Amino acid sequence: MKSFKSLLSIVVFSMSGLLSSAQSVVDFTQVAEKTIDAVVHIKCDVSKLTPMYQSFFGMIINQGVQRQTYSAFGSGVIITEDGYIVTNNHVVQDAARITVTLNDKRVLPAVLIGNDPATDLAVVKIDASGLDFIPFGDSEKVRIGEPVLAIGNPFNLTSTVTAGIISAKARNMNIIQNTTTESTIESFLQTDAAVNSGNSGGALVNTKGELIGVNTAIASGNGYYTGYSFAIPSNIARKVSTDLRKYGIVQRGYLGVNVSEVDVDLGRIKGLSELKGVYIGRVIPGCAAAKAGLLAGDIILKVNNAEINSYAEMMEEVGYFYPGDAVTVTYLRDGKTHTATLTLLNSNGKTDIVKKK
Repeated sequence: MKSFKSLLSIVVFSMSGLLSSAQSVVDFTQVAEKTIDAVVHIKCDVSKLTPMYQSFFGMIINQGVQRQTYSAFGSGVIITEDGYIVTNNHVVQDAARITVTLNDKRVLPAVLIGNDPATDLAVVKIDASGLDFIPFGDSEKVRIGEPVLAIGNPFNLTSTVTAGIISAKARNMNIIQNTTTESTIESFLQTDAAVNSGNSGGALVNTKGELIGVNTAIASGNGYYTGYSFAIPSNIARKVSTDLRKYGIVQRGYLGVNVSEVDVDLGRIKGLSELKGVYIGRVIPGCAAAKAGLLAGDIILKVNNAEINSYAEMMEEVGYFYPGDAVTVTYLRDGKTHTATLTLLNSNGKTDIVKKK
């Protein structure tokens, strides 16, 4: 009888643990209801001139160009009640015409306000008011393991919601196709929420219903979701979308350094006691870092209060600021920690606003 009571108590204890775990599961229903109407379907009619070639006895002959027309699809997130929408640049960059379908099935034409290939972000505008929108959250406060929802239109299946967690931060995948001279800024949030073709430009939201990322890409060998997806952090999206709306072009401040990540090999070659920070290989003359006295061989540990352990983290942190902004850089030189205040400069080496060409 005693053994039966012991077994019963174990069973009861186990069941109570299961109930406790079930009660702690996040209920996403209210978050989905709060945000789903602010995610839109984007259709782009693309018209491009492409070269034609023909092989003639082993010789490649240029046959001129032909015009190709096709439709591309993606998602977007309404960020203001009067119709400003953030999406991916690769969704709209070649569009001759952009059409937005709201969750209530209204179909509206959209105009491109501005795009930024360096972050793969763009802003479009529809003529509407009183729209549901998703407020920006603070992606700096996002924690690994935090539950999230991805909302978008995979395979043209509108208003699709998937759930997952934040798997990693500051991922640099070298996947942004950037044809400009601007340095690419990749510092993705990685999540296991299912994302597929058509989700690009959609929302990644937290349990408060705040926008913490713009879904952008998947890691896949077959073009379909295999467990990894990536989103541009909301703090980058907020800065870029604000600049595009205000100036038509993104305002960027630069440190003026070429860096390498501190890994085991670099640490051994340079005799470093800790594998932290990013190693300055070159300081560009006349730029912010040079004027503040930083040298090649210094190791950047922090920008303001943010610890820097990768190129992606450095680019993300600096990307929040404008030319003329002062930032504090903590760096290591000859085994000693130093601090310098840098005034960021624009791509022209000045502190004024860059005009759209």
